[in-house]
Amino acid sequence: MPNLKTWDKLPPGIRRHLMDRTRDRNISIAALNKLRLWVESHPLVPEGDRYKDFGSFKICGEGSLPKTFLLSGQPAKGESV
Repeated sequence: MPNLKTWDKLPPGIRRHLMDRTRDRNISIAALNKLRLWVESHPLVPEGDRYKDFGSFKICGEGSLPKTFLLSGQPAKGESV
């Protein structure tokens, strides 16, 4: 299982998309801090589709790359981590 890529290792297009979704979904600084702490723990993630639920939002991705943010009520596909 790969480690989740950190912000500085993400392709620019993915970084822009994640910033846009953060604004679109009004994800709070407190919620993003939870995400930061999780990312800094260098979590192992499955190769395929996966998501992590932080209560007020979910981060979804595939393998080591995060792909998007969903609101808490939106369904996510893949394995929960």
